[in-house]
Amino acid sequence: MPNGSGLNKGNIKGLFPLFAFLITYILVRVISGSFETMPIMVGISIGCLVAFFLNDKNHKISFTKKVTIFCKGGGEETLILMVIIFLLAGAFYSVANSMHAVDSIVNIGLSILPSNIILPGLFVVSCILSFAMGTSMGTVSTLAPIAIGIATKIGVDIPLVAGIVIGGAMFGDNLSFISDTTIAATRTQEVTMKDKFKVNFLMVLPAIIINIALLLLVDVNASAVTEHLDFNLLNILPYAIIIVLSLVGMHVIPVMGLGILSGLIIGVMHQDFTILESFKVIHTGMVWMEDMALIAVLVGGMVALMKYLGGIDYLLYHLTKNVKSVRAGEFSIASLVSLLDIATTNNTISIIVSGPIAKNIGNEIGINRSRIAAILDLFSSAFSGLSPFGGQLLVMAGLCSISPIDIIPYVWYCMLMLVFGIFFIIIGKPMPKKVN
Repeated sequence: MPNGSGLNKGNIKGLFPLFAFLITYILVRVISGSFETMPIMVGISIGCLVAFFLNDKNHKISFTKKVTIFCKGGGEETLILMVIIFLLAGAFYSVANSMHAVDSIVNIGLSILPSNIILPGLFVVSCILSFAMGTSMGTVSTLAPIAIGIATKIGVDIPLVAGIVIGGAMFGDNLSFISDTTIAATRTQEVTMKDKFKVNFLMVLPAIIINIALLLLVDVNASAVTEHLDFNLLNILPYAIIIVLSLVGMHVIPVMGLGILSGLIIGVMHQDFTILESFKVIHTGMVWMEDMALIAVLVGGMVALMKYLGGIDYLLYHLTKNVKSVRAGEFSIASLVSLLDIATTNNTISIIVSGPIAKNIGNEIGINRSRIAAILDLFSSAFSGLSPFGGQLLVMAGLCSISPIDIIPYVWYCMLMLVFGIFFIIIGKPMPKKVN
């Protein structure tokens, strides 16, 4: 089995841009005591600036040449496709939200649940909603008031229902076809969403089952939940289109386009917005994703300069020099994306940064790229759901008026994700039949 011994040893100086980003990002947050002080785009820009002023001692080039390297890296085909998908995903979410598809999904789930399984049901609704929406933050914001109301009525601790919603939110963040993490993981590894989903779902399925079983054991007075909730089945059609067409293997761009179009038609039919207003709805959603799209381009340029400086070779060499098996390579990838997620508290950014490195490790060791995509998404999403500094826990804690630390012990699903992620790396399963 090939390992790092066959690689160029590279130069640690090539990692300075990444160090500059991480150190600045974390330090400013710690000093200020605020998680709003250092926007990720500014942190990435600082890393890019450092990269422009470094040189490979053996191959010094002009600043103009560095700009060319940066632009080629940022304009790489996979990254530009990722940018387009980000914008389409934002447009879809805005359209679906405006035509009340989100409300319908939540209310359908809560209306059909038997009262004696309200807590497992809340988890399932969170999973369905986050899978349909593709955003954990949107799921948390939507379900937090409902979760608080349920906790009050059935007499359970608010941190428990908060942890249930966080777990369900990270389910969708990890698996949804329109989640930015899925987009990043599949694009950086150049695999289809369908192939990644098959591997990823089988890896988390035991976690889903055990989490539901544990929630069934919680004693509650669910008879108090009797509220009638309205919904419209037609409103969930755009989500059904996205899920079905993605599963049959259609390219993501027409899938997103058809989802947006169906949402617009239903929204106009129900007079949620006019045809002219629909353009603003689409634009609003695209604006929501502009930061993420631009960050992807900046990271692509920074990684290209890091590669020129020898940083990527250095990282690959030290991550794989003692690696003699696929299992060890997968653990290296899981460790890399987990550490970046803990440092940045953003699972999408951790995937965008580590994705190209993980792909190179996979090529060197011979790891199936669908498994790499699944591992990147699983571990980054799990740690995002357990980070007291992450946006999901901060938003939930703020809405529930409790500390993020109080919620962590109840985010059982994310803990189980890590357990089974490690388990399936150890046993080398599931393995796609088709090798990428």
